[in-house]
Amino acid sequence: MKDNLKGKVIVITGASSGIGEATARLLAKGGAKVVLGARRTDRLKKIESEIVAAGGEALFLTADVTNRKEVKALADAAVKRFGKLDVFINNAGFMPLSPLAANKVDEWEQMIDINIKGVLYGISAALPHFQTQNSGHLINISSIAGHVVFPGGAVYCGTKFAVKAISEGFRQEVGPHIRTTIISPGAVNTELASHITDAHTVDAMKAVLEMAIDSEAIARAIAFAIEQPADVDINEILVRPTAQTL
Repeated sequence: MKDNLKGKVIVITGASSGIGEATARLLAKGGAKVVLGARRTDRLKKIESEIVAAGGEALFLTADVTNRKEVKALADAAVKRFGKLDVFINNAGFMPLSPLAANKVDEWEQMIDINIKGVLYGISAALPHFQTQNSGHLINISSIAGHVVFPGGAVYCGTKFAVKAISEGFRQEVGPHIRTTIISPGAVNTELASHITDAHTVDAMKAVLEMAIDSEAIARAIAFAIEQPADVDINEILVRPTAQTL
């Protein structure tokens, strides 16, 4: 089924590092045409050039998922450059875990803006193209935190539960020719943990990070969902380290 990646046009947000970068490289290697969006232009430029040097096709746009116009520009650029939009991956995320009593309201608002509104902006950008084509695939990167709640994760878990609800609503509304997938990673070695500013939570995360798996594991799960025949919709995949109990 790997040939099913060839020629697909795929937009990825949060593509400058971690899961987004690993996914872009893997899908491009499989023959997909990838459109990369993130805030760090220098990182995007490097990833794009390396994909092209390896024989792949890539395009980057500097994009902040909290900016609706910039997210729309990603989807529109994919169609303008490559003629269609097959897959939109809402990958960008923010995870500054802390107890509610720490009262980090600014961080709560950032999580809502990136993790929830960013996903909605991705849907708003991609769905009109999917409807015009009568085909498409929305992939939302959620988290184990979208399935269980834990101390220090109340707001983050809330945003990821919201992603699950939005994704299911999308699935029910869009009809039989548009697919939707939620990928829920457990502990993964990405930059997400670096967002944590609460000292107690930083210490608590050390044991979790010791068991973390590489971003490539999530990229392979994403590729698996995309590779399926058009009449097969992989709605949800949870990927944990074997050692993770949560």
